[in-house]
Amino acid sequence: MARVGTACAVLAVAVLACVLGAGADGSDHRYKEGDRVPLYANKVGPFHNPSETYRYYDLPFCAPEHPKDKKEALGEVLNGDRLVDAPYELNFKEDKNSKTLCKKELSKEQVAKLRDAVAKDYYFQMYYDDLPLWGFLGKLEKDKEQGNGKYLLFKHIHFDIMYNNDRVIEINVQTDPNVAVDISDDKEVHVEFSYSVTWKKTDIPFEKRMEKYSKSSSMPQHLEIHWFSIINSCVTVLLLTGFLATILMRVLKNDFIKYSHEDESLEDLEETGWKYIHGDVFRFPEQKSLFAAIIGSGSQLLALAIFIFLLAIVGVFYPYNRGALFTALVVIYALTSGIAGYTATSFYLQLEGTNWVRNLILTGCLFCGPLFLTFSFLNTVAIAYSATAALPFGTIIVIILIWALVTSPLLVLGGIAGKNSNTEFQAPCRTTKYPREIPQLPWYRSTIPQMAMAGFLPFSAIYIELYYIFASIWGHKIYTIYSILFIVFIILIIVTAFVTVALTYFQLAVEDHKWWWRSVLCGGSTGIFIFFYCIYYYHARSDMSGFMQTSFFFGYMTCVCYGFFLMLGTVGFRASLLFVRHIYRSIKCE
Repeated sequence: MARVGTACAVLAVAVLACVLGAGADGSDHRYKEGDRVPLYANKVGPFHNPSETYRYYDLPFCAPEHPKDKKEALGEVLNGDRLVDAPYELNFKEDKNSKTLCKKELSKEQVAKLRDAVAKDYYFQMYYDDLPLWGFLGKLEKDKEQGNGKYLLFKHIHFDIMYNNDRVIEINVQTDPNVAVDISDDKEVHVEFSYSVTWKKTDIPFEKRMEKYSKSSSMPQHLEIHWFSIINSCVTVLLLTGFLATILMRVLKNDFIKYSHEDESLEDLEETGWKYIHGDVFRFPEQKSLFAAIIGSGSQLLALAIFIFLLAIVGVFYPYNRGALFTALVVIYALTSGIAGYTATSFYLQLEGTNWVRNLILTGCLFCGPLFLTFSFLNTVAIAYSATAALPFGTIIVIILIWALVTSPLLVLGGIAGKNSNTEFQAPCRTTKYPREIPQLPWYRSTIPQMAMAGFLPFSAIYIELYYIFASIWGHKIYTIYSILFIVFIILIIVTAFVTVALTYFQLAVEDHKWWWRSVLCGGSTGIFIFFYCIYYYHARSDMSGFMQTSFFFGYMTCVCYGFFLMLGTVGFRASLLFVRHIYRSIKCE
């Protein structure tokens, strides 16, 4: 068993080491004059639909005689990157005024395809010496008087390249609308594609060449908004903490004084309040197996989030380190599955569960199951669209192998360790044989209104930062201020814990002892608020359209919101459990 665990860990570390280096092509990025510098064409697609991308040569561009696909890492494939040799020759420090790339006779079908691409604002993406570059295929010139438009296809590209000694530092692409061909009509068109290259010297060191791409998110006006978000969140936390501390400490102090007067007669004590349900408050919840699986999966996702933030803060996810984030998510999720197995099984056995194997299977499928079903549907959609988001069969096999050789064994090992931990549930009070009847409560004390109250405050602490994250994931903006994002994440955890504790106290104060599931639902309700924000963002803040892009956006964001529900639900329950144990340990339970 130990050998299996060691082998799985070594395999996982090896995979992580390989994939976090994704994006590098193994060269030292040093060149002599006239040397060939690698240029790869990546993909094309509508500018406003980031998930809907296609292979570069799906459009009738000039192509080399034998274009070769670049060997890609797991994260690059997951990111939809499909790098292939580009037709342009951009040799080191060789200027070119205007070189003909190729002459093409475009058929009516090809013209119609390119016209549709121009109408949808198609862009192309390439990588030159691992530096990203973009450009639009054409331009739609609208005639205000006649109400129609002219579709122009750019036929000349100018590359502006900067170098420092023997290294490439920066590359920019320029297209000239004056050098374009009209493809508005359904007829064959003759096009002569050409390009030019200009090399310029710069003093920017090679180590800082990627800073250009992160400057946009670090500009003063953006930083001000980020810091406003932080201050807003901190004020929320301080006010909330102060309010809860004042109210709870005062109320609890009065409760402790009241309940500790043992010399008072029973007639003087009115049997109300949280003390009088001490025989029911630690009664185990219904659906123990599902409850323990949620706590296990939520603990794993919390660990995953913390590890991802640590990698981001140390600089692993610099801009355009192709696929590093996706790779880290897959591998770290696999590595942390032992946390889910241990937490779920040990807690399930503390709840006096008997079928721990079934609980372990449920834990393994609770998040992976919906994610796999969503992926299967979206991958089918991507295949139907012939998009690069469709994963090749080989990549799917790699993911299955990671799941079979790393995730599942670690989950089982964690479950066995949890089973052998032999820890008992620590309850300060004995549970009575029969449950106490819950009194009639007003409507706002029911689950859904409480969830709405619980989710609003944590969401209000993060909603400003959410826009920047969405604009980065579902747009073309770059997000690099991970330290601020980590602070916001910590604030989210703190606010969720405090709000859930407060609502749990108010629930117990009205003698409602079914707080177990309520604390999970209230803690996780922020995930539901994030989903509503997804709907708002799609309709009001983005220009996404089409079935594929809509499916990808709502499909994967539903999985993300579900993950947040599990993670924050676990935080809410853990905080509530600590609080409930503390207050009942502080009084004498008969």
